Amino acid sequence: MTDLGKRYQWTLVVIVACYLLFGWLYARETPIWQAPDEPAHFNYVSYVAENRRLPVLQAGDYPHDYLEQLKAAHFPPSLSVEPLRYESHQPPLYYLLAAVLYRTTAALPFDMRLLLLRLFSVVLGAFSLLALHSALGQIFPRSPRLQVIACAFVAVLPMRLAMTAAINNDTLAELLLLLLFGHNLRIVRLGPSTARAARVGALLGLLLLTKTTVYLQAGLLVLIAPLAFGSTTALRSRFKTGLCYGLMAILLALVVALPFFLRGASIYGWMDPLGWARHDSIVTGQLRTIDLLTEVGLPGLVQRWVVTTFRSFWGQFGWMGVLLDARIYRALALFTVIVCIGALQYTHGLWRRCPSLTASQKGVLSLSLLLAVASLATYVGYNLKFVQHQGRYLFPALGAISACLAAGLVELSQRRLATRLALGLLLAASALGLAGILLADVAEWTIVTLLLGALLVVANSRLPTAWRWAPPVALYTAFLALDWVCLFGFIVPMLLP
Repeated sequence: MTDLGKRYQWTLVVIVACYLLFGWLYARETPIWQAPDEPAHFNYVSYVAENRRLPVLQAGDYPHDYLEQLKAAHFPPSLSVEPLRYESHQPPLYYLLAAVLYRTTAALPFDMRLLLLRLFSVVLGAFSLLALHSALGQIFPRSPRLQVIACAFVAVLPMRLAMTAAINNDTLAELLLLLLFGHNLRIVRLGPSTARAARVGALLGLLLLTKTTVYLQAGLLVLIAPLAFGSTTALRSRFKTGLCYGLMAILLALVVALPFFLRGASIYGWMDPLGWARHDSIVTGQLRTIDLLTEVGLPGLVQRWVVTTFRSFWGQFGWMGVLLDARIYRALALFTVIVCIGALQYTHGLWRRCPSLTASQKGVLSLSLLLAVASLATYVGYNLKFVQHQGRYLFPALGAISACLAAGLVELSQRRLATRLALGLLLAASALGLAGILLADVAEWTIVTLLLGALLVVANSRLPTAWRWAPPVALYTAFLALDWVCLFGFIVPMLLP
């Protein structure tokens, strides 16, 4: 390994270590039950540990009025969370693993057992970072810098940090999906084989036993990856190879998950093996999209959807009740716009070089796009039924999102793009200032944010090559500071009972 490769390897170690430190802080300091659905996930774990069998979702497991009372009172110790069992239909893998930890720590105080369950999720989140780095090695095989930048972004994303420090099955699903994504990227580059089909099938089976909201992404990755390999060969030949590979992997996955599906079918009915219909019938009181659409109309619904999704992707804590300062969201919005412009410029460059890209490079890009589109489709599909405008549901696409962010940030070092972008920001600040003067309502913070953004973009593009490490490090440090502010400035003081 070269000295440069060792340097980036040690950088990854530092990133994971910082993530573990902040994950421990979030797990320890976040008030009890103040993460979405955490009581219901905990009750699933405790039921498995104490009864040595899986729970059954039934009427009364979602006491809506009582849950609202608990949230309003910030879950005081005097009110039990035991009636909250509406996650009992979930696939069991995470809960089986967590139940082992729960049983082995039976002699410890309750608060310590709860903390250890949260830290179990934190450790899974650390392995997810390593899996992400491995997958990004297939997307940017000659750019360890991009791999590390993308991992650093995921490690310090405030909302992800909060969710990986809570009791839920999201982090295990993220880990397995990233492993599956990385394996399928290798298939795109190296081609399908029996051994790779077996590994992918086993991972897919574990995902089927973990979380239903990643079924679409996982299934499409397995089916499309072999078709994306060797795009210069005949379509019929690729289809035949891909079909054999895909069927082998999916059959193995079904063998792994079959007992769970058969159990669900025997309990909830053969037309509802996953318990979705049972779940929809008992969550009475949960706001449905059709009701909100009737109340606020289509423009109001779309506005709420976009704004809440953006905020909760970056950080909207507790049970979606803790918002950050509006100035922080404005700064994050500007950062998002700037990075997206850089990513679009990078994509434009790839499009112009498309004829010169190899078949494996095109396949890797296609699979990354597939992961993002499938995650978005799952999120939209869920919100067509229930109002769940939570940006964390886009986290299964973090493999693709982080790659775009890293590419966009690096692209911003191009002087021509940076100059144009800075001019645009200066014009926006001038127009906003003029409008504020005319309306006697100057948005000082927004104007300062735009001016600061223009300054940083220009400064980043003028740095000598030897100092190109400084902007990503400064940005990473700023996000670590934001993580600290989110925890001790918002989560802890606003969520204590």
